[in-house]
Amino acid sequence: MTTNKNTDESSSFELFVNGTLMRGLELHENLSGATFLGEFRTVPRYRIYSIDDIHPGMFEVDEGGVSVLGELYEIPQDVWNRVEAGEPPGLYRGRVKLENGREVWGILYPRELAEGEHRDISDIADWRIYSASRDSEN
Repeated sequence: MTTNKNTDESSSFELFVNGTLMRGLELHENLSGATFLGEFRTVPRYRIYSIDDIHPGMFEVDEGGVSVLGELYEIPQDVWNRVEAGEPPGLYRGRVKLENGREVWGILYPRELAEGEHRDISDIADWRIYSASRDSEN
Protein backbone atom coordinates (compact mmCIF):
# COMPACT_ATOMS: atom_id res chain seq x y z
CA MET A 1 0.00 0.00 0.00
CA THR A 2 1.29 3.44 -0.87
CA THR A 3 1.25 6.12 1.81
CA ASN A 4 2.82 9.41 2.72
CA LYS A 5 5.89 8.59 4.82
CA ASN A 6 6.21 12.22 5.93
CA THR A 7 3.40 11.81 8.45
CA ASP A 8 4.24 12.70 12.06
CA GLU A 9 4.57 9.41 13.97
CA SER A 10 2.56 10.79 16.92
CA SER A 11 -0.32 12.19 14.88
CA SER A 12 -3.68 10.60 14.30
CA PHE A 13 -6.19 11.01 11.48
CA GLU A 14 -9.67 9.92 10.45
CA LEU A 15 -9.85 6.85 8.22
CA PHE A 16 -12.92 5.60 6.32
CA VAL A 17 -12.92 1.83 5.84
CA ASN A 18 -15.45 -0.11 3.76
CA GLY A 19 -14.24 -3.70 3.79
CA THR A 20 -12.48 -6.31 5.86
CA LEU A 21 -11.32 -3.75 8.45
CA MET A 22 -14.91 -3.11 9.57
CA ARG A 23 -16.18 -4.40 12.91
CA GLY A 24 -16.68 -8.16 12.97
CA LEU A 25 -14.75 -8.80 9.76
CA GLU A 26 -11.43 -10.54 9.04
CA LEU A 27 -8.93 -7.69 9.48
CA HIS A 28 -10.76 -5.61 12.12
CA GLU A 29 -8.19 -6.60 14.76
CA ASN A 30 -5.64 -4.53 12.81
CA LEU A 31 -7.60 -1.45 13.99
CA SER A 32 -7.02 -2.28 17.65
CA GLY A 33 -6.19 1.05 19.33
CA ALA A 34 -8.27 3.12 16.89
CA THR A 35 -11.48 4.87 17.98
CA PHE A 36 -14.71 3.96 16.18
CA LEU A 37 -16.56 7.16 15.17
CA GLY A 38 -19.60 5.57 13.52
CA GLU A 39 -21.03 4.32 10.25
CA PHE A 40 -20.91 6.76 7.35
CA ARG A 41 -21.64 6.83 3.63
CA THR A 42 -19.64 8.38 0.85
CA VAL A 43 -21.11 10.85 -1.58
CA PRO A 44 -22.44 8.97 -4.65
CA ARG A 45 -19.18 9.33 -6.60
CA TYR A 46 -17.62 5.88 -6.10
CA ARG A 47 -17.64 2.43 -7.64
CA ILE A 48 -16.85 -0.66 -5.58
CA TYR A 49 -15.54 -3.98 -6.86
CA SER A 50 -14.99 -7.36 -5.24
CA ILE A 51 -11.29 -8.12 -5.60
CA ASP A 52 -11.18 -11.92 -5.93
CA ASP A 53 -13.96 -12.11 -3.28
CA ILE A 54 -11.29 -11.33 -0.64
CA HIS A 55 -11.69 -7.57 -0.17
CA PRO A 56 -13.42 -4.61 -1.81
CA GLY A 57 -11.74 -2.09 -4.05
CA MET A 58 -13.29 1.39 -4.21
CA PHE A 59 -12.44 4.29 -6.52
CA GLU A 60 -13.92 7.68 -7.39
CA VAL A 61 -15.69 8.31 -10.70
CA ASP A 62 -17.05 11.41 -12.44
CA GLU A 63 -20.38 9.79 -13.28
CA GLY A 64 -22.27 6.60 -12.48
CA GLY A 65 -21.10 6.55 -8.89
CA VAL A 66 -22.87 5.19 -5.83
CA SER A 67 -22.80 5.96 -2.12
CA VAL A 68 -20.68 3.32 -0.32
CA LEU A 69 -21.33 2.32 3.30
CA GLY A 70 -18.38 2.12 5.68
CA GLU A 71 -17.03 3.00 9.10
CA LEU A 72 -14.98 5.95 10.28
CA TYR A 73 -12.14 5.66 12.80
CA GLU A 74 -9.73 8.04 14.51
CA ILE A 75 -6.49 6.18 13.91
CA PRO A 76 -3.10 6.81 15.53
CA GLN A 77 -0.05 6.57 13.28
CA ASP A 78 1.20 3.34 14.93
CA VAL A 79 -2.17 1.69 14.23
CA TRP A 80 -2.00 2.94 10.63
CA ASN A 81 1.42 1.31 10.27
CA ARG A 82 -0.12 -2.04 11.31
CA VAL A 83 -3.16 -1.54 9.03
CA GLU A 84 -0.96 -0.63 6.09
CA ALA A 85 1.25 -3.69 6.58
CA GLY A 86 -1.81 -5.98 6.59
CA GLU A 87 -3.58 -4.59 3.52
CA PRO A 88 -3.65 -6.55 0.25
CA PRO A 89 -1.59 -5.35 -2.75
CA GLY A 90 -2.90 -2.45 -4.79
CA LEU A 91 -4.81 -0.69 -2.03
CA TYR A 92 -3.68 2.81 -1.09
CA ARG A 93 -4.66 5.68 1.20
CA GLY A 94 -6.48 8.51 -0.57
CA ARG A 95 -9.08 11.18 0.10
CA VAL A 96 -12.75 10.15 0.36
CA LYS A 97 -15.75 12.47 0.38
CA LEU A 98 -18.51 11.63 2.87
CA GLU A 99 -22.16 12.52 2.36
CA ASN A 100 -22.08 14.77 5.44
CA GLY A 101 -19.69 17.07 3.53
CA ARG A 102 -16.48 15.99 5.24
CA GLU A 103 -13.42 14.76 3.39
CA VAL A 104 -11.30 12.13 5.17
CA TRP A 105 -8.68 9.54 4.37
CA GLY A 106 -9.93 6.24 2.99
CA ILE A 107 -8.59 3.07 1.47
CA LEU A 108 -8.90 3.08 -2.31
CA TYR A 109 -8.08 0.76 -5.19
CA PRO A 110 -6.81 1.71 -8.68
CA ARG A 111 -9.66 1.82 -11.17
CA GLU A 112 -7.48 0.34 -13.91
CA LEU A 113 -6.87 -2.77 -11.78
CA ALA A 114 -10.58 -3.25 -11.00
CA GLU A 115 -12.49 -2.65 -14.22
CA GLY A 116 -12.55 -5.62 -16.56
CA GLU A 117 -10.70 -7.76 -14.01
CA HIS A 118 -13.03 -8.04 -11.01
CA ARG A 119 -16.74 -8.10 -10.17
CA ASP A 120 -18.50 -4.72 -9.94
CA ILE A 121 -20.62 -4.78 -6.75
CA SER A 122 -21.63 -1.13 -6.88
CA ASP A 123 -25.31 -2.12 -7.07
CA ILE A 124 -24.89 -3.47 -3.51
CA ALA A 125 -22.36 -0.81 -2.30
CA ASP A 126 -21.93 -2.58 1.05
CA TRP A 127 -19.16 -5.16 1.58
CA ARG A 128 -21.01 -6.84 4.49
CA ILE A 129 -24.16 -7.41 2.44
CA TYR A 130 -22.15 -8.60 -0.56
CA SER A 131 -20.11 -11.00 1.61
CA ALA A 132 -23.25 -12.41 3.26
CA SER A 133 -24.95 -12.96 -0.11
CA ARG A 134 -21.82 -14.60 -1.50
CA ASP A 135 -21.49 -16.87 1.55
CA SER A 136 -25.16 -17.94 1.32
CA GLU A 137 -24.62 -19.00 -2.32
CA ASN A 138 -21.87 -21.46 -1.30
